[in-house]
Amino acid sequence: MPQTLSIVIPAYNEGATIHFILDKIRKVVLPDNMQKQVIIVNDCSKDNTEEAIQQYMQQYPETGIVYHKHTVNAGKGAALHTGIKLATGDYVIIQDADLEYDPQEYLLLLKPILDGFADVVYGSRFIGGNPHRILFFWHTIGNKFLTFLSNMFTNLNLTDMETCYKLFRRELIQSIHLKENRFGFEPEVTSKIARIPKIRIYEVGISYYGRTYAEGKKINWKDGFRAIWCILYYNLFSK
Repeated sequence: MPQTLSIVIPAYNEGATIHFILDKIRKVVLPDNMQKQVIIVNDCSKDNTEEAIQQYMQQYPETGIVYHKHTVNAGKGAALHTGIKLATGDYVIIQDADLEYDPQEYLLLLKPILDGFADVVYGSRFIGGNPHRILFFWHTIGNKFLTFLSNMFTNLNLTDMETCYKLFRRELIQSIHLKENRFGFEPEVTSKIARIPKIRIYEVGISYYGRTYAEGKKINWKDGFRAIWCILYYNLFSK
């Protein structure tokens, strides 16, 4: 029986672009006849995100999209919690609804797992020779600082803890109790994954087509401070 990749997409006010990322996902051909389960969690968007998703589901019913809507805006992390619970595939990958990450690179992330080496694979924007949009200096410094701080406590040598592309064995990620409702998801899940005995974590280089804030980027400096708090709390006080 073919295996399945569950693709969890948190969406908030992405009505103008979500069909583009769904087109990209639909065109991905996974190895070994692997199937796709696309899970979209609409975090109570205030634009036409729901209408865009429903229209896409009607146009491409063969995609078998699993759609869930939050009745209140709870945050990206909360949307991820919902999507992870709904996943039934063998593996789970996080996919933002924007166009910053290329779904064709699922194959890069899957390879260490399918080859039998990894349980978790992170896609790093800071290694490899793939295209990277040149954007914010301080944002990049902030990402690298958060990764450094996280590595100090987890004893990992990741280069990009804050990456969207994280691929897990489904039973592994569903076994973890996650609490963070916003962008604290990244340091929290990294802290908790790192504590699993004999866990095998790999990292592969990916491309990055970043957005500006005018183009819809949502993370801000407040989320950076929350990430620092999460690194300290989940590594020192929440075992």
